[in-house]
Amino acid sequence: MPDTPAKHVMHGLKLSLFTGKLEAYFRVKGIEHDFVEMDRADFQRCAQATGIAQMPQVETPDGGWLTDTTAIIAKFEAEGAGPNLTPQSPVAKFASLMLEDLFDEWYWRPALYYRWAFDEDALLMSSQAARTILRDVPLPFFLRRQFVLRRQRKVYMAEDAVTPETAPAIEAHYHETLAVLNEILANRPFLMGQRPCEADFGMFGPFFRHFFSDPTPGLIMREEAPHVCAWVTRLWALRPSDLENVPEITDVPDDLSFFFQMFGNDYLSYLQANADAAERGDKNVRHEAQGVEWSLPTAPYRVYCLSELRRHFQGLGPDDQEKVRTLIGHGADLLKEQPRSIDGPETFAGGAKPVTRLWT
Repeated sequence: MPDTPAKHVMHGLKLSLFTGKLEAYFRVKGIEHDFVEMDRADFQRCAQATGIAQMPQVETPDGGWLTDTTAIIAKFEAEGAGPNLTPQSPVAKFASLMLEDLFDEWYWRPALYYRWAFDEDALLMSSQAARTILRDVPLPFFLRRQFVLRRQRKVYMAEDAVTPETAPAIEAHYHETLAVLNEILANRPFLMGQRPCEADFGMFGPFFRHFFSDPTPGLIMREEAPHVCAWVTRLWALRPSDLENVPEITDVPDDLSFFFQMFGNDYLSYLQANADAAERGDKNVRHEAQGVEWSLPTAPYRVYCLSELRRHFQGLGPDDQEKVRTLIGHGADLLKEQPRSIDGPETFAGGAKPVTRLWT
């Protein structure tokens, strides 16, 4: 009897934003894998292997490790197996990468805000975390749940600039985004065309495991944006065979200006402020967006995000760069600067002390 081929093994949590993003990609791409629901011991084992304490992490059939969902998706797209999920034209491809980064990092705060700011959501999700990742901690369930609740509210609210003054802006950001997306997804199945691309998977992280699944934002989505609900289930159900004879993405739709303006005006200026703070050695970065003054922990990982965006932008020809400038406005000037030297996720494997997802 022939040996069963080795599979990839994904380590993560079924309540995790980035785990959900990568699960959806593997399902659509047709990548066979087993899933391991992390406990603390497995989380620490993965961190020791890769140097990064984050989820998901992927063991490859040859014994290697993959980490960082953006880098993992880029690797599999470059290898070419399964349906192609990258737009075919240079500008559309760059637009997809811009949107993936925007949804990964700029929607991180509202996703975590809705999970931990409201008692119903916070009690439910702290209970799930206590039963999963802390299941091997020898404490009573109520203490594990209380630890999660206090820790998450400290890290993702108090330390991430969630205050009575900023909370209305965070909620308005979610409602406005739903209104825009509902109109877009009423007209086509995915963000940029008839098949998903990197932008869809970036959006899927916060919109599936948080906004769609958690009680408070889920109710808002069902009431205000049914086409967004349909997109979530459509992407989760999609399989490689569903994409046979489905046209590739070649152009940038003309109804995504809300996100491109956000990227050029708010997100890029934050990334620049964060990079400047990191270069100075500042622990916090101050910036203005959405009519609010924010003070946040400096994130070296997001220096890497800006560097990668610049690398991709500078790989475009002059005409294509000008087309990107038309999409995002003056923010394109920040992409013309030389990428700052910062290690990527692949350099952390074997590090002495694991760092967090934001490399702090």
